[in-house]
Amino acid sequence: MELLMKLIRFCLITAFLVIFSLISFSQDYSGLQDVFRQSYSYEMKGKYAEAADIIKTKYDENSYEINIRLGWLSYSAGLFTESMAYYQKAINLKSFAIEPRLGFVLPAAALGNWDMVLEQYREILKIDPMNSLVNYRIGVIAYGREDYETAYKYFEKVVNLYPFDYDSLIMFAWTNLKLGKTREAKVLFQKALIMRPDDVSATDGLKLIQ
Repeated sequence: MELLMKLIRFCLITAFLVIFSLISFSQDYSGLQDVFRQSYSYEMKGKYAEAADIIKTKYDENSYEINIRLGWLSYSAGLFTESMAYYQKAINLKSFAIEPRLGFVLPAAALGNWDMVLEQYREILKIDPMNSLVNYRIGVIAYGREDYETAYKYFEKVVNLYPFDYDSLIMFAWTNLKLGKTREAKVLFQKALIMRPDDVSATDGLKLIQ
């Protein structure tokens, strides 16, 4: 009988704790929704510091949503190092998420730290090898560094995925031209002119070939 009473008491206590935690969880979400609402209002007015400060009143280092929000607001306020720190926390919390890594590259690029940008892009491609945005951006960085062989590889992948995308096609055309592949470049420039008739970049490219 005594054992049964102990078991009953244990079950009642456990049930109480579960209910209490659910109520607290609901209250936390309600409070968080309120500060996010206020934060969005400040952001719309361009008051990024105030938008961040209201979020910080509910700061929880284990909250993905809070850290990624503060990453964006810090970036918008020009606090690039602080922004990277928040985005990194979001990455640590959701290591397979692409979203915080794309956020991280914004302040990293603003600081001119292209190695860190590339590091995040490569991590994204480990998760999503066919990510067209990231493949395109790596191609652009490689092109800017005059590493045309690398640029070719990434632009080719994007063009295969999106054959009627002007931006990737024109960059692939110029990359082919830089590599001396004039026949391929000519075809690509002509295709670009189908998308954008009289396009200056494509026209200039063709002039260099003819």
